[in-house]
Amino acid sequence: MDLPFDGAISRYFKETAPKDVRKTIEKASKDEILWKDYPYREEMKKSDYKAQMDALQVQLVRMAADIKATGKRMVVVFEGRDAAGKGGAISAAHLNLNPRVAGIVALPKPTEREAAQWYFQRYVDWLPAAGEIAFFDRSWYNRGIVEHVFGFCTAEQRAKFFRQLPEFERMLVDEGIILVKLWLEVGQAEQLKRFLDREQDPLKQWKLSQIDIDGLAKWDEYTAAIDETFAQSHLKHAPWTVILSDDKMRTRICAIQNILQAIDYKGKDENVVGKIDDKICGGPKLRSKV
Repeated sequence: MDLPFDGAISRYFKETAPKDVRKTIEKASKDEILWKDYPYREEMKKSDYKAQMDALQVQLVRMAADIKATGKRMVVVFEGRDAAGKGGAISAAHLNLNPRVAGIVALPKPTEREAAQWYFQRYVDWLPAAGEIAFFDRSWYNRGIVEHVFGFCTAEQRAKFFRQLPEFERMLVDEGIILVKLWLEVGQAEQLKRFLDREQDPLKQWKLSQIDIDGLAKWDEYTAAIDETFAQSHLKHAPWTVILSDDKMRTRICAIQNILQAIDYKGKDENVVGKIDDKICGGPKLRSKV
């Protein structure tokens, strides 16, 4: 089987990856959590996951129905490292929702015209109207992290972004938009393992991009950019919630719980929504454990 990007991920794993990361992946059993400081040693049991997720899906449908009926608006920003599980968490949250009410926003590289606009402008076009939810699969935070790491923006452009960001998000909240910002943080070994799995799976190879390949050796650069971005954007009116995402199932449960807890809606059952697991979910300081 031909591997995407001429097997660049396998080659990185064999030749360039940090030795401790490579050894962790080689020695791990099937369901073992690779990050040694993750609070759980094995993945959530599938039976437990299904039971909890099925109940949360009913709550999501009730939430969306209430948003449509009352004209509320919700924006959920999913950010995180590459392969942190953003797509899977979004799919789990969106699974049973009416696509006329809940949309997924995953914008491609800016066009020449978009690149010449005010930076936030193309994101404004995708904000929800009354009665709608918008799930952003990456967002305006590209400028603070990815664009900076790869030199796609200047230092001056990034500084302007950070100056304008607090007021931009304040305007969203002042407009009545319920803004939820979720950051999924994955360990380095688990990230590389997921990339290797995607490389070998013909049904998932489409998820890989040149940015993923080029970013393999930029873990520390990403870490510095993420730290800087959190320092500038964890705001009282628009705080971040961090989810440690080495276990995909626990991550999806936690993401949905955070969405449901952010809003009051008809038929809300607090017992079903449940208590969020503070071992893997909290504020930006949780990232210091990674």
